[in-house]
Amino acid sequence: MNTAKEQLNTFSLNHYEITLRAAQIALDSTERLIRFNLDISKQTLQENSEFARELSGTSDPQSIAANFNKMAGLAAEKAVENARSFYEIISQTQGAMTKLVEDNIGNFNKGLISSIETLAKNAPAGSDAAVNAVKTSIAATAAAVNSVTQSAQQVVHLADSNIKTAGSATADAVKNANAKRSNA
Repeated sequence: MNTAKEQLNTFSLNHYEITLRAAQIALDSTERLIRFNLDISKQTLQENSEFARELSGTSDPQSIAANFNKMAGLAAEKAVENARSFYEIISQTQGAMTKLVEDNIGNFNKGLISSIETLAKNAPAGSDAAVNAVKTSIAATAAAVNSVTQSAQQVVHLADSNIKTAGSATADAVKNANAKRSNA
């Protein structure tokens, strides 16, 4: 009975530590996102102030239009760059959470197999077939979870690649449009 209490305490403590680690990952990510947003806000305020100063000294309508076009192009480039940075933060957080879950699923499976083996030692004679069936079932479940996890990782990798490619294409299109405007 005492070993069962110890095992329950160990199990609870492990899950408490996992929960704390997940909370730490979430808080770190939130902190990075807030810092990122504040930096963007400061930078945008500064750029808009400089733009307003430039416009206040310009009286020529063509210069004003050119400045607006320049500012619009820079804003579009910044938006693409900021979206990439935002996605990178989210992607890193997702990776850290995935690793945490994967590590703990493996540890849980090892603990479960260990518990089943302990039970098997104390099981009545003739129950070997049932114990082996449970072990086989757990191994099959673990293999299925591993397969699903690998498939999910491939999907995430593919989506990540597609998002980066789309971001690069968008950035190139914005730069080309700005270059055409500047030349016109």
